[in-house]
Parts: sequence; structure tokens; C-alpha cells
Amino acid sequence: MTSPILVTGGTGTLGGHVVPLLRAAGRDVRVLSRHAREPEEGVAYVTGDLLKDEGVEAAVAGAEIVLHLAGGPKGDDVATRNLVRAASRAGVRHLVYISVIGADTVPLGYFAAKLGAERAVAESGLPWTTLRAAQFHDLVLKVVRTMAKLPVIPAPGGVRMQPVDAREVAARLVELTLGDPAGLVPDLAGPKVYPMAELAHGYLRTQGKRRPTLPLRMPGKAGRAYRAGENLSLEGAALGVRTWEDFLAERVG
Repeated sequence: MTSPILVTGGTGTLGGHVVPLLRAAGRDVRVLSRHAREPEEGVAYVTGDLLKDEGVEAAVAGAEIVLHLAGGPKGDDVATRNLVRAASRAGVRHLVYISVIGADTVPLGYFAAKLGAERAVAESGLPWTTLRAAQFHDLVLKVVRTMAKLPVIPAPGGVRMQPVDAREVAARLVELTLGDPAGLVPDLAGPKVYPMAELAHGYLRTQGKRRPTLPLRMPGKAGRAYRAGENLSLEGAALGVRTWEDFLAERVG
């Protein structure tokens, strides 16, 4: 009998794809969740909070593989260090982490926290794998829906995105989780690069709407990083297949 795979963030967008794939591969899954949930076939839930360091040791107990998907707007480095301590004590044999492209190059707090989490994983002494992915289509959709409510679409000059489909990231993560520890693996990004305004106008077209565009300049170090494409992965990355247009046609078209 194999031990369950612990998945943090198993109830989120990515986890909603990952958990069924792990089950389809014949693995039992344990999900760490901040809220109590009833068990399902092959899926058990443990209540805990990584950021508060509550319930983490109970979650990792007996799990030889941990897939760390949980994340938020801030504190990912702290939450990951809490997980790493518990995983080390539990003798976890493979810790898999999902990070973001640009973690080491984009000077924003979110990216810095992701880099801190990466370092916590790499310095844990545990066998590990980390995958950096681009922003998911789902997140971009939330952003452009907000932009579409404005009378004018802001267009930060030089800011581009390379969104990737969450299902493709999930499939890659499951492959990595069931494989041997591999360290930092090639990035996973979407097949096309888009200016932000193009992403917004693509969504507007699905709604039969049009908006004028207002060019803006994103200031500071973050602006320079985005204009330099530090959030993109143009060389050496694995590329997904599903485009933004494919996603929109399925989700809102």
C-alpha cells in the first residue's frame, strides 16, 4: 500500500485539476485545507493553515510525497518554510513546488516571496523539484474582466504576458510528482506572448464590446523588468498548447 500524496492548495484552481489526475494515476491524496471538508473516494482532507503553522505536522505525517500548490498574494515564503520544517521532520522523500516565472528577476513583493519559497525548498535538505509557470489564463481573465468595466482600457507600454493553461500546468506537475526529484526544471509558459491591451480586447470581443485604449508607462524597477520581458520565458521553456483565444472560446465565448 502506497502512502498518500499530500497536496497543499488542493482546493484551488490548480489543485482542482491536479487532484483528479493523481486519482486517475491510482494514488490516494491528502489535501491540506483551511476549512473542514468531507472525505471523498481516495481523497482525505486535513484542516490546517500553512501561514499560521497550524495542522501542518498532522498533514505531512506518513506522506512520502508533498506537492505544494498553496499560495497567496503575500507570505508564501513563510508558509513554505513552515511546510519544509514539518516535511523534514516527517522524512518526506520528494517535495514538489510550483513557483512563477520571474521569481528571481521581477522586483515585486509577490515574486520575492515566491523566490524565498523556492530557496526554502532547495535548502531544505529534502529531495525536491520546482516548476516555474507563467500566469494562468484564469488569473488573466479576472484581471481583464476588471479592466473591461473601465471606460478606457489602460495599456502599460511594453508589458506583455505569456499566459498558460492551468490544466497543462497540472498535467506537468503530476508527471513531476510521480517522477524522481529533479531540482529546478524548465519553465512552463503559454504558446503566445500578448501585450496586456490585446488580452483585454480579446475578452471584449467575446462580449461584443469595444473600448478605447490609453497608453501608460509602468514606472520604476518593476516597469523596467516587465518591459525587458523578465516575466516571460522565451528560451528554454516548455510551451503549452492552449492559447488565450482557445481558453476564451471555451470559458466565455
